[in-house]
Amino acid sequence: LLLDAIGTTMLATGIGLVIALVAGVGLAALMDFWPWARRALYPLLVASQTIQILAIAPILVIWFGFGLAPTVSIVVLFCFFPIALNTFAGLQSADPELLSLLRAMGARSRQVWLKARLPAALPSFFAGLRIAATYSVVGAIFGEYITAQRGLGVFLKRSYSSYRLDQAYLAILLTAVLSL
Repeated sequence: LLLDAIGTTMLATGIGLVIALVAGVGLAALMDFWPWARRALYPLLVASQTIQILAIAPILVIWFGFGLAPTVSIVVLFCFFPIALNTFAGLQSADPELLSLLRAMGARSRQVWLKARLPAALPSFFAGLRIAATYSVVGAIFGEYITAQRGLGVFLKRSYSSYRLDQAYLAILLTAVLSL
């Protein structure tokens, strides 16, 4: 029973993390390429973090139904922000002298991005990915606790409702191990 719950949780974690990774890096690149996109999207990105996931979880259930989809969407919401923000900050941290040198040598904006901005963003990207990977397991369990019929979050909820604190402690310990 526990192995099935872990498998379901890790499936939601993996799918949500990949979606957040693609969307976060894509949005960071979009904001880096076009200043108008940065001015329009960056405030929305920061403001989105003031919304509590608990408040919008019922809306996700209405949109996606019960099962894997709302859990994955909660994982995406947990993971998207650190990936997007850290990647964008890394892209903006490229050495100005290197950028000037590449432009003086006739490099196109795509070449400048690939040779200078992207490599400069990698440490920040991986820092955001590390944070997001840790959040992803917690997000999946949170999503399962609220919306799902299977997974470690459901196991935890059932353990609490049946006063099986030993099982609840085991689920909490597994959450920590899976997050690592």
